[in-house]
Amino acid sequence: MRRRQFVAALGGTTALLRPSAIPTLERALRLVESSPPEAAAQDEAFWLAVRQAFTLDANQINLNSGSVSPAPRVVADAMDRYWTITNMSPSLYVDDLLYPQVELVRRRLAAAFGCDPEELALTRNTSESLLTVQFGLPMSRGDEVVITTQDYGRMLMGWDQRARRDGVVVRRVSYPTPPPSLDDLFERVAAAVTPRTKVIHVSHMTYTAGQIFPVKRIAEFARSRGITSIVDGGHTFGQFPFSRDDLGCDVYGTSLHKWLTAPVGNGFLYVRRERIRDIWPLFAAPPEQDGDIRKFEQIGTYPISLRNAVSDALTFHQAIGFDRKAVRFRYLRERWMRAVAATPGVRLLTSSDPAQSCALGAMSLQSMGAAALIDYLAKKHLIHVRARFVPGEWEGIRVTPNVFTTIEEVDTFSRAIAAAAAS
Repeated sequence: MRRRQFVAALGGTTALLRPSAIPTLERALRLVESSPPEAAAQDEAFWLAVRQAFTLDANQINLNSGSVSPAPRVVADAMDRYWTITNMSPSLYVDDLLYPQVELVRRRLAAAFGCDPEELALTRNTSESLLTVQFGLPMSRGDEVVITTQDYGRMLMGWDQRARRDGVVVRRVSYPTPPPSLDDLFERVAAAVTPRTKVIHVSHMTYTAGQIFPVKRIAEFARSRGITSIVDGGHTFGQFPFSRDDLGCDVYGTSLHKWLTAPVGNGFLYVRRERIRDIWPLFAAPPEQDGDIRKFEQIGTYPISLRNAVSDALTFHQAIGFDRKAVRFRYLRERWMRAVAATPGVRLLTSSDPAQSCALGAMSLQSMGAAALIDYLAKKHLIHVRARFVPGEWEGIRVTPNVFTTIEEVDTFSRAIAAAAAS
């Protein structure tokens, strides 16, 4: 995008950013607008300018965007504006001014994802999106669900609850971390399918070690056997470029407060148009909405100011460029992984294959458990990461930088791991 589009994406006015921020970003974009993403990924001047668009604590190293990310100032300011409008006359202004704008949010997200707006429901997070489908999909006693041991815990709990309530059988697939190949992952999932399988539920990228799955191949395999394919995209929308057609699944759910850096409490649920009628909403909806994607949005009163500001987050990241983001993320992950690989006792849990990984990386340290390691990093080095546990398989820490992360920060993390090993 041209420089003026980038400025417009950030609000187009010094009322939304500190007066010095816009010229800084203009100059930064001028440096990279003609460069390939690979060159931009290593242009620290550009990424430092992007960092200035955020309000960050510079005395703490945040390497946990995988849980929730801060929003840039333009998004926070938009949320404040919508909240102010809400408070001016909540009943009148919300109904007449703010709710109609939600349809623009839907259309813009659908365009970015590559689906019809009538296939995309606006939700609060990935859990709400996918639990809606897990509990709303008609299934009978003895029907089977295939899922992996490294899918998100709430999704595993959802299927376990259906097992307790309805007699559904949950078949968990385990795999090496990292796996030898995408083919290996596909073959393990396919081998777990039986004539009773009704659902295959996998992550686009796992929350544990950032493993990307061969989703399209799995979805095609599922459709050929009349099996519903559900994809947990909590960590992918906004992290690297892809579209609905690159997945081919029946259902996809994501959160927007991670890699799109939208306000906390935003996500979306995609359901293939012909499958909408098959799935009951989590909250009651009238029968005339049976085929309407909006039936999945019937949750009662909700702070709409959070939802309207999603457009600002989407514009901000489209201005940076999803290709630039993905290459930058892989550059940062590879930098710290290469740095710690030679440290005694370090085990890397994420593949370096670009087809299998992006921003998320995970590792373990033989001499220190995951809980002790995150405590050490926080107290001794002011580094925030997240511990991850796969019962019976492994434990480690997950490292998730974002567009505001500097080379100095990931190098500080690498040195901290070496110090932990030495101690």
